[in-house]
Amino acid sequence: MDDRNVFIVRCGEVALKGMNKPYFERMLAERVKLLLRRYGNVEVKRSDGLIFVRADRAHAREEIVAEIAKVFGVSSISPAAETASDLDAIADAAVAFLRARAERGGIRTFKVEAKRADKRFPVKSPEIASRVGARVLGACAELKVDVHKPDCLLFVDVRRENSYLYDRKLPGFGGLPLGTNGKGLSLLSGGIDSPVATFMMARRGMRVEAVHFHSFPYTSERARDKVETLARRIAVYCGRFDLHVINLLPVQELLAERCPEAEMTILVRRFMMRIAERVASETGCGVLITGENLGQVASQTAEALIVTDAAVELPVMRPLIAFDKTEIIDKAKEIGTYETSILPYEDCCTVFLPKHPVTKPKLRNILLSESKLDADTLVAASASARETVTIFPQAF
Repeated sequence: MDDRNVFIVRCGEVALKGMNKPYFERMLAERVKLLLRRYGNVEVKRSDGLIFVRADRAHAREEIVAEIAKVFGVSSISPAAETASDLDAIADAAVAFLRARAERGGIRTFKVEAKRADKRFPVKSPEIASRVGARVLGACAELKVDVHKPDCLLFVDVRRENSYLYDRKLPGFGGLPLGTNGKGLSLLSGGIDSPVATFMMARRGMRVEAVHFHSFPYTSERARDKVETLARRIAVYCGRFDLHVINLLPVQELLAERCPEAEMTILVRRFMMRIAERVASETGCGVLITGENLGQVASQTAEALIVTDAAVELPVMRPLIAFDKTEIIDKAKEIGTYETSILPYEDCCTVFLPKHPVTKPKLRNILLSESKLDADTLVAASASARETVTIFPQAF
């Protein structure tokens, strides 16, 4: 047997993809291999709907599991013991596994569940479980069987070449492998919502880039540093990507000078979307992604969102549209962006903020206000003046 640690990686939703299943599995295996490439002597192979990872014992098991769990499309991971597909070998491996488990974790009871992935194996699943359990009882006097609430539930997976024993299924993020669902441009602010929205679209297999608007010198360099930190946290899950940084202040100043104050929020938002659409068209992104949440602020009422969408032709993805704020915060904490998001550095949305913003804008009124500006020239100038930063993952 291979002397390396073995991990069974399950594909979750990928298993439902029918004729396209091999493509999704291949993409998932490639993502796992890419993420683990900094570890030496790691092998990643697909077999019968599962992915098997083998890594040197010098690498901590929990560290490898944590890395694999970041790969979108992985539903669960099991550190496993590998043995020959022979009943005596399986029973011996079970004795060693549970004896080590008892010494390490103080278990007193166990149960064995078996599954024959290889139906040619001469012993059926219930008999495998019974005979392996009997061998453990004979070899480990300190252990007893409990079929209802065992301290350790030992799974035996019998396959054609080798068999595997494990007692844990550690969760991954699920979703679909990155790169299987197109490419989107996320409007990334320094708040709580947009990093979560970016993560959630990447979790559905979409590659992402991001655009960030600032209003320097009204907003500080520390505010920009905050956004770059958030981007690096997101890149842990979706890999390196480009962050396009744009100064929106020239547009905001013209809007403040020529348009009604109450419309400022929705007008700024429409220009953000137009500029983002221009960047998206130049970078091969097929959709825009925002962290908007229905009713959360003045620019996120149903009427305001309709008027905002009318500014662009690209589809706008809003994965958080119906979430409660507490749900968004919980997800931000889970993916490691929350503590950075709540740092008190203002973004461009707080500049020229009206005292009484219109919450139910009429498109004809907004178009009349925009007619006082050369919108196309402003959009083109803003997009062409962008600074692009390549973002790399940052551990946390």
